[in-house]
Amino acid sequence: MTFANVEYLLLLLLLIPFIVWHFLLKRRQEPSVKMATTVAYQHLPLTPRIALIHLPFVLRMLTFILVVLVMARPQTAEALHEDEVEGIDIMMAMDVSTSMLTPDIKPNRIEAAKEVAYEFINNRPYDNIGLTLFGGEAFMQCPLTTDHKALLSMFGQVSCDLQARGILSPGTAIGMGLSNAVSHLEKSGAKSKVVILLTDGVDNTGDISPQMAADLAKQCGVRVYTISLGSEGSSRQAVQQLPNGELYEADVTNTSDPEVLRKIAETTGGKFYLATSKGKLRDIYSDIDAMEKSKLKVLNYSKKYEAYQFFALAALVVFLLEVVLRLTWFRRMP
Repeated sequence: MTFANVEYLLLLLLLIPFIVWHFLLKRRQEPSVKMATTVAYQHLPLTPRIALIHLPFVLRMLTFILVVLVMARPQTAEALHEDEVEGIDIMMAMDVSTSMLTPDIKPNRIEAAKEVAYEFINNRPYDNIGLTLFGGEAFMQCPLTTDHKALLSMFGQVSCDLQARGILSPGTAIGMGLSNAVSHLEKSGAKSKVVILLTDGVDNTGDISPQMAADLAKQCGVRVYTISLGSEGSSRQAVQQLPNGELYEADVTNTSDPEVLRKIAETTGGKFYLATSKGKLRDIYSDIDAMEKSKLKVLNYSKKYEAYQFFALAALVVFLLEVVLRLTWFRRMP
């Protein structure tokens, strides 16, 4: 049993002065009836009423104890048990360049990628998961965390207007995005470390090449799963976004570099995927989810239940018993 408001148990210390007053100081009070001598009463038989003279006081103290326990909110839970679960460290590296607004995958590439990523995160409750975003450069959107509610909130803020607002330089720096994600896994003590890199473009900027980043990942023991997102052939593609949100689109042949992404995956012991629809992207994440399993042992408590009801009922019964005894059996002379 545990207590939700354990600080209320300190009130039990108030019992000490009451007990001292009752058994030591109360004797010194003036008697109700004064007599010349008490010799005649010294050899009277010990009746139950005399033997239990302190019972009302004991009942009052017991009532106080029970009320304090109710205030402390006792709670019960099933026994502590050990569960075997699966948990690894995962950094998700996502391309947020303007081309990710292309609507060939409905509603557009970035929103489809976010939607499927939400599902993946919700299916991995025990993993440390973080998020790196990249365009012409890379930055960490969310560090590794098991607080998936906070992570999903950060995911919700992901958009492709960073380049339009001048926050992110133009281009697609795949090497920078991968190296940024790997750097946050480098000191991880997890047995399994993974990067899921998603992009729809070709590496065309940045100080770190994709192969350099892949070699770094290999040295750090990080597997990289690469995903090329976008339909094959030509499509109406977002090529520029203005600060006011207006998009310029043009018919563009979809450009990606599957060989670079495949090489990254091969170097690190991961796998390369091509996603041309939201359904295929969902299948890819399911495949990664099935492959990346690492057993962990965690201690779990079952749901807690309030247990104050018994103490509240007992306090009421004891209090009523004291009142009845004081008004009847232990009633004093006026």
